[in-house]
Amino acid sequence: MSAHSLPAHLRLACPTCDSAYDEWRWRCACGAPLDFATAPSPNAATPDDADLDYRNGLWAFDEFLPTDPRATLGEGMTPLVDAPEWNASFKLEYVFPTGSFKDRGATTMLSLAAELGIDRVVEDSSGNAGAAVATYAARAGIEAEIYVPASVKPSKLKAIERAGAKPVRVEGTRQDVTDACVEAVETGDAWYASHAWNPAFFAGTATVAYEIAAQRDWNVPDAIVTPLGHGTLFLGAYRGFRALRDAGWIDRVPRLYGAQAAGYAPIADARHHTPDETNDVADGIQIENPVRVTEIHEALDETGGDAVALSADAVEDELDRLHRHGFYTEPTCAVAPAALRELRTMGEIDAEDDVVVPLTGSGLKS
Repeated sequence: MSAHSLPAHLRLACPTCDSAYDEWRWRCACGAPLDFATAPSPNAATPDDADLDYRNGLWAFDEFLPTDPRATLGEGMTPLVDAPEWNASFKLEYVFPTGSFKDRGATTMLSLAAELGIDRVVEDSSGNAGAAVATYAARAGIEAEIYVPASVKPSKLKAIERAGAKPVRVEGTRQDVTDACVEAVETGDAWYASHAWNPAFFAGTATVAYEIAAQRDWNVPDAIVTPLGHGTLFLGAYRGFRALRDAGWIDRVPRLYGAQAAGYAPIADARHHTPDETNDVADGIQIENPVRVTEIHEALDETGGDAVALSADAVEDELDRLHRHGFYTEPTCAVAPAALRELRTMGEIDAEDDVVVPLTGSGLKS
């Protein structure tokens, strides 16, 4: 595709080789993912509720965001509720317009695409990100093509199709889907609206941290436990809490824990022994080669967290438990509360710890 000149606040930089770019590209010449060169600089003072218009959803935190809301459906400010059966709080990310937290990144990424005058995007996804990108591309009037596994769940495929996007079904592994999409990007003229590579997507998922902090009157929990595939929500939380700390709005970053599916757990595998089986229940995080693996390990090390892998049985048991207590989520979502249970058994999270667990996808997806 043709290059797009960037305003100063959207210029890109590579954290791996320190290259800088004044025109949009989806990855560095060295092969690493890119980030925005300049971090947002919000006001130093922690805001009062009166200073934040929560009617704008996640866009209430526009000082931290790289673009204006050109493709929005009122997303954000999802409920934070007590979950006494888990001795935790749940952030109900499954109440977003398309039924998953991926709307956080889709609204910012497609808003940026609209700002840059993009008329066609492509994405690869196991379903949720594809549905979100398709929906927000439709909102922005941008053509979308979504590469998905041939085994994609019918409900997710329909969400993509009904938004007017073109699904491209690919046989093979989740990596095969990504490879096919990257080939289309490299040989075609579409903008890569990738939830794993595009920095605007992570600017959106970082809003989960802003919302959690604001909903708790700027008191940070001891720990956050999220599903972990490419790490879009996990790294969003990491970046968001760091940005709040750097702005002086909070005094520390919580410990971050990632929940992976056994058999697709490169982060957990690198840290300790994991179950010797394959968990195909949590299909949304079957990622063997996360794009931002270095940053994921840095986030775990810097916050004192960890990553654990969950068996299919553990996830199915947790899913049943969630449903019985009124949380109608999809299977992948259940890895995080299942991981909380495992982390308490391991002694990494104490009963006295204040814990927040995002529930990431709606049961209607499955």
